[in-house]
Amino acid sequence: MINAQDIKNGTCIRMDNRLYFCVEFLHVKPGKGNTFMRTKLKDVVDGRVLERRFNIGEKLEDVRVEHRNYQYLYAEGEDDIFMNVETYDQIPIKKALVTGADFMKEGDQVEVVFDASTETVLFAEMPIKTVLEVTYTEPGIKGATATNTLKPATVETGATVRVPLFVNQGDMIEVDTRDGSYISRIKA
Repeated sequence: MINAQDIKNGTCIRMDNRLYFCVEFLHVKPGKGNTFMRTKLKDVVDGRVLERRFNIGEKLEDVRVEHRNYQYLYAEGEDDIFMNVETYDQIPIKKALVTGADFMKEGDQVEVVFDASTETVLFAEMPIKTVLEVTYTEPGIKGATATNTLKPATVETGATVRVPLFVNQGDMIEVDTRDGSYISRIKA
């Protein structure tokens, strides 16, 4: 159990039989009345964010989480198979629990977050940036660097990314795995 004033970003708590991660918190001391914590909590299962107030001194059930590095091996139906890089144990994780799964290729490292008390997988996260090869896009236009016009491009994982007009098939691009946005073209 932790006190409400001990909540920080990344703290995991169990509330209403669900797990939540704190994504934002604010210690509020109004002119009148008691001090309280205003928080934004993200549901581990469905990703919804809810705002919640806690009085100072209120007891909350904290969840001990562990972050472990795993390597993506292959897809099998609804699951992705990952291997622990230290013990070589393989585990299946539902695709819905993997952030950035559309941009994941064999051999990529992901961080898997576990509930330490039950050893259940809460979610897995790709690194924020990844480098992918463009496998198909319309031919680029030379000198089209001044406009902000974007075109669709298919990358090696099969996902579609909106890229600038100067990007060609075979180019390596850097992609933000959180929202699938183009970051930059990688020079060879």
